[in-house]
Amino acid sequence: MEQKKYSQITAMFALAKASFRSTTRSPSAVVFTLVFPLIFIVVFGFIGGGGFKIGVAIPSDIDKTSPIFKGLEKGNAVNFLENEKAEDIEAGLEKGSIDAWLNIQNTNPIGRPHYVITLKTSKASADKTRILQMILNTIVDKMNLASMPPVEHPMAEIKQTEISGRKYSMIDFILPGQLGFAILSTGVFGTAFVFFGLRQTLVLKRFFATPVKRGYIILGEGLSRMVFALLGALFIIVVGYFAFNFTLIHGIITALNMLVLSAIGLVVFMGFGFIISGIARNDNTIPPLANIVTMPQFLLSGTFFSIKAFPVWLQHIANVLPLTYLNDALRKVAFEGATLGNVSTQILILLAWGVGIYIVAAKTFKWE
Repeated sequence: MEQKKYSQITAMFALAKASFRSTTRSPSAVVFTLVFPLIFIVVFGFIGGGGFKIGVAIPSDIDKTSPIFKGLEKGNAVNFLENEKAEDIEAGLEKGSIDAWLNIQNTNPIGRPHYVITLKTSKASADKTRILQMILNTIVDKMNLASMPPVEHPMAEIKQTEISGRKYSMIDFILPGQLGFAILSTGVFGTAFVFFGLRQTLVLKRFFATPVKRGYIILGEGLSRMVFALLGALFIIVVGYFAFNFTLIHGIITALNMLVLSAIGLVVFMGFGFIISGIARNDNTIPPLANIVTMPQFLLSGTFFSIKAFPVWLQHIANVLPLTYLNDALRKVAFEGATLGNVSTQILILLAWGVGIYIVAAKTFKWE
């Protein structure tokens, strides 16, 4: 009787199934993939539309010597966005990623100054613009009172226009960032601990006694990690959508595009995990090495704050990190309705990171 040919695919799925069961029983995997992101989502979901800074775009010729501008700077509530293109400002106002556009000009440079404050706001950031209006009104009222006795024209006046826009809530910013963080944590910590443990417990060595090829071992473990991460991502998206009105501009299509981006991000971040599992000397060195990879990205890649709120030199660092591009792509797809083609730049940069990471992983990864 002819012997049935050994199936590498069947073996791969068997390994993936066993690894998936192991992952679901791991407290650290559940905490990093679901619990931490959900805690932040719940907190910021109840905060709602609040924010940390008011993003105000300004033209290059704004009068920075005026008491109005200096008052806004001193108040430290406004994050001035310079060198923004006109079309980007208009689009940002409509979708709420930019809260207002401001210009200040002295129309009477000789003699008693007369400042005209031109303010363009959007209904998309109504909560923040109300705060900005209050700050400006306070500054203007103080200036006009200080210029008493009354004259024909006040020392400063505000000319405001408002455009319509879709409300941009804090949850629309926070949830993609937390999703990116969950993917990063799963890819780095999960992969590093799993493969180091398999090597230390000689499980990988036992695999070599079976007909399963090494590539299929990697694929099996990777598949289990992928399924677990995407289920976690879907859960986060669903909770955000139904509990906190997270924006999915095209519904299910948008959610599917976010899952595709999450899968790409996970593949890239798993490369970091392979490198760490290869260079770690014992399991105590894995957390510090993993934190070196994850913490800078967690803090600088727009997880909680827009990177535009950082100093310029720090923005340059943030714009190098792969998580920055994953978070940016997720937000564009979810709120702006971008397709995967529209975020091809972010995807290509992620893939470029992946190529570099896996070249290093191939040189550092150890089977025994």
